Amino acid sequence: MTQHVPIRRERRGEHLRTALCLAARGIPPLPLRAGKLPFGNCPACEKSACGDRPHMKAAGPCRCPRPCHGWAAATTDPAILTSAAWASAWRQAAAVAYYPGGAGLTVVDLDDAAAVAWAREALPATRTVPTTRGEHWIYQGTMRSVNDVRDGVDIKSLMSYARWLGPGTGTMTALPDAVRALAVKKPSTVRPARPVVTVPALAGGGACRHRTPAYLERGIAMAEQRITEARSAVHTTVYRTFLAVLSAHGRCGCLTDAHVARLFTVAQAKGESPRHCTDAWTNARTRLGL
Repeated sequence: MTQHVPIRRERRGEHLRTALCLAARGIPPLPLRAGKLPFGNCPACEKSACGDRPHMKAAGPCRCPRPCHGWAAATTDPAILTSAAWASAWRQAAAVAYYPGGAGLTVVDLDDAAAVAWAREALPATRTVPTTRGEHWIYQGTMRSVNDVRDGVDIKSLMSYARWLGPGTGTMTALPDAVRALAVKKPSTVRPARPVVTVPALAGGGACRHRTPAYLERGIAMAEQRITEARSAVHTTVYRTFLAVLSAHGRCGCLTDAHVARLFTVAQAKGESPRHCTDAWTNARTRLGL
């Protein structure tokens, strides 16, 4: 029994040593907990208290002292990686990840044998890393990250993380147009998620002033305009706009699926994914207790 503790400590120390080696090569690492997931947000940012990932659409890393905001926590600063604020995460770490976009890389994550076979036919050869079920193909260059570009294929680059599984083999080549094309989807395939909005009715059940068509339409139009005009921190703007809409109309039953679809559509036109829209809407409702 006495040998278990040092063995476990050695594994945790190995993760930190791996991270420091990656950082020295200009590859920003971060610890992963069990389940290949980043550690939860720090106390100051729990339950979207900070506005829900304000760092993740902006340039630069997360500024929270502890690992926070997923991939945005990745850093090449050894002082941060070895800091007391990160020590607990390394003690609990089950694996090491890295931020491909921060290293100027794109990872094509091939999740099964069929996806690997497709890549060998369709994509230029590059450095490959074996994974549990498939392979990572690593290219020099960055692009936006997109999941499910085809069966068993994800793209991990900007605003995403990939698990570190070793340096791989083969010569890394420049990011080809064939990979960039995978992220291009026809507008007709982008459909806004439409969550069912169920909120408590006003006490007394009286008529709601917000049900005046012009009043409600003006509010939705202003929300659409605010999102459309966002020049930076789009995710934060979407969250705060959803929060404002729900603050004004969320307790009276005014909002319909059509209104929510309009907000989701304009958010997606600014680059938000359906999942991020749904998360922002849910987080705003949770914050307001709806």
